[in-house]
Amino acid sequence: MMSGGGYSNIDHQKVSGSVPAVPDPGHVTVKFADSNLQTFPPSATQGKISGGTNPPRDVDDTFSRPVNGTDEPQSGGWLHRFTVGAYKPYFDVDTSDVVERLKESLFPFRGTFTEKTANNPDLYGPFWICTTLIFVAASIGTFVTYIAHKLKKQEWNYDINLVTWSAGVFYGYVTIVPLALYVVLKYFSAPSGLVQLFCLYGYSLFVFIPALCLSVVPLEIFRWVIAGLAGFMSATFVALNLKAHINSAGERWFLIVVSIFLLQLALSVVLKLYLFTVTV
Repeated sequence: MMSGGGYSNIDHQKVSGSVPAVPDPGHVTVKFADSNLQTFPPSATQGKISGGTNPPRDVDDTFSRPVNGTDEPQSGGWLHRFTVGAYKPYFDVDTSDVVERLKESLFPFRGTFTEKTANNPDLYGPFWICTTLIFVAASIGTFVTYIAHKLKKQEWNYDINLVTWSAGVFYGYVTIVPLALYVVLKYFSAPSGLVQLFCLYGYSLFVFIPALCLSVVPLEIFRWVIAGLAGFMSATFVALNLKAHINSAGERWFLIVVSIFLLQLALSVVLKLYLFTVTV
């Protein structure tokens, strides 16, 4: 109420229709929960960054999935095969892995290469083996023919066809033969992984690199021995590593193994006639 031009204090009065006085709560402290980036996204949808085992549905899991895993990427369909990410796992190998597989190819009678690479076949080794073979074949062939022409005092011209021919033989062989074998094994109900076949045939060619280097020796009989030995080792390496798998093809497994062996030997004969032979 107003008294003498001022206001009177209303203390503890209950006036009808008025709002009861609210006691002063004093200083209120508001606390916020500490934020941690590792808690996002929620645990139910944690992906590869947070260490969860179930990635979000919109995440492409190609780069982190194992090669032999059954978790095939669902997004993208068959178009995913034409992306770099689809083939990245096949080049994910260490130097120690490649060196160990190269050593395995030089001991063909073990027959354990397919078993050791079943969980992680690679295309890195086969690609660089074929590329190295092309370089070695072209350089060694050029060097040997150059020396032969100079010794006979004849004019020498560089043959560019040696590079293109070598590239066609090595890249073509390591691509077409595994594809054909893949179809044959599938027909005889003994299917094998296509990448596994590429890996096996790629490493089987490694023995031809030292063989080509030894072809500089100007003895024809020696070159035939080197080419034959390299072809035998390569053919044995492929045949023995596929033998255990092809046994499931029934009675025709022996015919398939022999065909694989002879085809590899035929490659060595072709290499001898066109790469190990020097003509002036």
